[in-house]
Amino acid sequence: MTSPAFSGQRLGLPPQGPGSVASLLRRLVAILVDWTLCQLVATALLDLTWGEVVGAQAFAPLGLFLVLNLVLVPTIGTTPGHRLLGIRVVSLDGDGQQPPPPGRAALRALLLGLFVPAIILDADSRGLHDRAARSVVVNAR
Repeated sequence: MTSPAFSGQRLGLPPQGPGSVASLLRRLVAILVDWTLCQLVATALLDLTWGEVVGAQAFAPLGLFLVLNLVLVPTIGTTPGHRLLGIRVVSLDGDGQQPPPPGRAALRALLLGLFVPAIILDADSRGLHDRAARSVVVNAR
């Protein structure tokens, strides 16, 4: 079996431009943007001191991160970080333009929250969380 010439070839995606698999760097920066936003919001809402959070409060940013992904990915296909970096999440089922349905988006969000599944990539540069949800992060522009 030969390896694909570019990420997304086996999925029928173009090699570059809109609809092509987003680069690992863009996806990483998007997650960092989303995580930072969740940290800032959690810190402000709970009146916490940055870096001095202990106990159950330490999970507040993760909870916000999961809610962010649970609400925005199945509805508009992007998070603020995705939007800023010009990428979006699409379902591999159908026309490849729609976001994953709520159930699969929830599975994706939960696995993304665990972190490890997101860093194990396949030949198409998809993390295990995207494989499980039958989704892929593509360039929007």
